[in-house]
Amino acid sequence: MALTHPAADRVFRRFPGITETVDPAASDAVPYRIAVVGSGPRGLSVVERLAARLAADRPDRPVHLHLIDEVQVGCGRVWRSDQPGHFLMNTVAGEVSSFSGPPDGGPARPGAGPSLAQWWSTVDAGRAGANGYAPRALHGRYMLFVLDAVKAALPPNVTLQELRASVTDVEPFDGGYRLELSDGTPLFADRVVLVTGHARPELRGLQKELAEFAATRPALRYIRGDSAADMPLEAIPAGSSVGVLGLGLSFYDVMAALTLGRGGRFADDGAGGLTYLPSGNEPFLVAGSRSGMPLPARGRNQKHADFTYTPLLFTADRVRGERPHGTLDFKADILPWLLAEARLVYYATALRRRNGTEAAAAFTDETARAAADGPPPVAAIAARHGAGDLPPLDLDALARPFEGRSYPGPEAFEKELLQAIDDDLAHAEQGNTDSPLKAALDVLRDTRALVRSLVDFAGLQPASHRDDFIGWYGARSSFLAAGPPRLRLRQTAALIECGLLRIAGPHTRFAGDRDTDAFLVSSPFVAGSAVPVTTVIDARIPSPDLRHDPAPLTRRLVERGLWTDYVNGEGADAFRTGGVAVTDSPYHPVGRDGLPDTGLYVLGIPTEHTRWFMQGGSSRPGFWTDFVRDADAIAGHALGGITARRPTLG
Repeated sequence: MALTHPAADRVFRRFPGITETVDPAASDAVPYRIAVVGSGPRGLSVVERLAARLAADRPDRPVHLHLIDEVQVGCGRVWRSDQPGHFLMNTVAGEVSSFSGPPDGGPARPGAGPSLAQWWSTVDAGRAGANGYAPRALHGRYMLFVLDAVKAALPPNVTLQELRASVTDVEPFDGGYRLELSDGTPLFADRVVLVTGHARPELRGLQKELAEFAATRPALRYIRGDSAADMPLEAIPAGSSVGVLGLGLSFYDVMAALTLGRGGRFADDGAGGLTYLPSGNEPFLVAGSRSGMPLPARGRNQKHADFTYTPLLFTADRVRGERPHGTLDFKADILPWLLAEARLVYYATALRRRNGTEAAAAFTDETARAAADGPPPVAAIAARHGAGDLPPLDLDALARPFEGRSYPGPEAFEKELLQAIDDDLAHAEQGNTDSPLKAALDVLRDTRALVRSLVDFAGLQPASHRDDFIGWYGARSSFLAAGPPRLRLRQTAALIECGLLRIAGPHTRFAGDRDTDAFLVSSPFVAGSAVPVTTVIDARIPSPDLRHDPAPLTRRLVERGLWTDYVNGEGADAFRTGGVAVTDSPYHPVGRDGLPDTGLYVLGIPTEHTRWFMQGGSSRPGFWTDFVRDADAIAGHALGGITARRPTLG
């Protein structure tokens, strides 16, 4: 299909579902086109802010918005609305909104609409709750509701076209861009927003070894890391043995799919726990990770949806006190203040519960005064105020609870594991403001924006960025602050007790065993833990890396020099992050020539490691987080081109 430039003399322009005749003499009649590639939460947020701005400004020139997704337009692959209901979110519904403003008494529309919890109460009042964890499919339905509200509120000269397709190429084209869709159809746009979400990178290292071992043995299968809803789990035979690599959020999805998804049920055991009633269609699961501990539960939510946390000790000014302009060392400059803040909350919460608010305030005041001389000795101050008996708040000990221990057999480890799960649930039941531990760990969540402001765009020295931040803190923060609902820990314990799930132990090993032609799952610290399995599921979400993403669009953008990976530092010390190199807001990609392409925008997961924690999937109702501010900045810049004049064809 030929693509003709929009300013050519009275030409026909064809796009999917659109044919137009354009007269260059009537420049205001030339439609201005914005394509948003990817319609997960960030793509939808960009469209919502585009629509809000267009509704407020009502430009004279026609505007065509194109929202493109290869799986389901409006909610994307991870949040698609047809996935099973046993896949749950890990954020309470009251803290999730895809509207950039709360309801105002009028119809739901860009800038004013209900949170997920508010909408949920209108479609399923019996199950909804602000502190409940919605199924991911239900969140997908909510996103489709938001998209419908956006379309209904568009001004008369603005259209939104939904295209279910993948984009395989983006090419600069006479002042704009030519997009190629998977069926070969071209699409022209003046601005392109790339929010392509989770990738499926090439297999490397252990992943590749396991896949290659299975490829030569018909009885074995290796299932790569991905969203559990997209894994071929239905092919796993009942009664077979399955190794699950990883004990994070995706582990719980795999666990649910192979139990609840196979017809099993959990029932109340009458003592605050659960018992599992198998269907007989389940496989036997052997799971493990470096820690040997399933991801701890989120504390019972006690915070209002519009809660914001203001750090007392951990501030940008304090962190930058010694280096106001230079790059930072994470462990030397940031971590001491971050830990001091978490420990302040830990001990203050305990003192408030023991001795009342005045005791907690006295401790807090003394700690704040001590901060004038640097990160204060929080634990020592707490001891003087009567909280010296609490175990120290140690991220390493919390993230690796079985480190340095050995067990004579699986039963001994299982006993200690179940006790650790019970202990975690007891903390979680107290709540995220009343449990000293869960309140302190929430600080890791509540200060993400501040951490991001310090570390993004090479804010850290290269080695510290790679080793201290991504390698050390990133793993511990994800483990301790991004947990599942408490229900998942109860289900895990029930499956262990009924014999359908075994956690192998710390530093779990997954390997192909050539003697038995099976995979072997074992822990070097649990005697007799080795179990042969015929399937290995990698229950870890792959880390994005531009250099190893085989997607056609990514490869073409790299080949054209439009996308490059972000490098922190120079020479022998340089750290190639694997994230797409972008400018600061509004996040234009920086090309091979070192210059930004100001008609393109890249947001979210592809920029991970250039920026931090780009996997966050929603904003909070009632106020703008970075999530909405990023989307609005892109929308504002993209719409700024409406008045630009296109060059004529020569």
